[in-house]
Amino acid sequence: MKTALVTGASKGIGREVALQLAVKGFQVFVCARNTDAGTETARAILSRGGKAAFLEMDVANPGVVSEAARNLAKHTDHLDVLINNAAIKLDGDAEMLAMSEAVFQETLQTNTMGPWRVCKAFSALLARSKAPRIINVSSGGGQLADGAGGWAPAYCISKTALNAVTSQLAVAMPNAAINSVCPGWVRTDMGGNEAPRSVQQGADTIVWLASEAPQSLTGKFLRDRQIIPW
Repeated sequence: MKTALVTGASKGIGREVALQLAVKGFQVFVCARNTDAGTETARAILSRGGKAAFLEMDVANPGVVSEAARNLAKHTDHLDVLINNAAIKLDGDAEMLAMSEAVFQETLQTNTMGPWRVCKAFSALLARSKAPRIINVSSGGGQLADGAGGWAPAYCISKTALNAVTSQLAVAMPNAAINSVCPGWVRTDMGGNEAPRSVQQGADTIVWLASEAPQSLTGKFLRDRQIIPW
């Protein structure tokens, strides 16, 4: 059975991705900081006949990430798909020079260092997969080409850096398919009720990369199953 691990899977896009992968027959490891919400996602999968387990994980905490990797190794001898979805947006539309250093550092710690940290911790299990895949959930706000619009600068910069992490990982792990995804503006707690896209639309390309996309597709940035500029 194929296995997938999804960070930030207690709500929003991450939860939808976990549910959809379970329907496709994956054993899904649900990761989140919120134990109650993460456990509920795993229970929802189990209630529908899927296979799932909850792993507590705060991607900003190196010790917790390492412990989660050790715990996962108790459940499976390999990992086929890693989806780095967990992210925070602490800043509003204040201009770059008004942003606090604390907000900048915390955002980078979670949104950029977090996915790199998780990839490193779970790399041994990914190496045991016949066709490992990593999907980093980024944002159009992270594009250097038409990306900077002055909104949420810490968040946008963290996603620009995440795209760079993706590119470097694709070189470091040539046997894996490693890509970034812009899910678009989605109706989640982060995106708000005015967002034009549903969680199902936001999850679509992520699930496609995890399950159906060519293994040869790697080192790219995608939206709606199409490669877009970095």
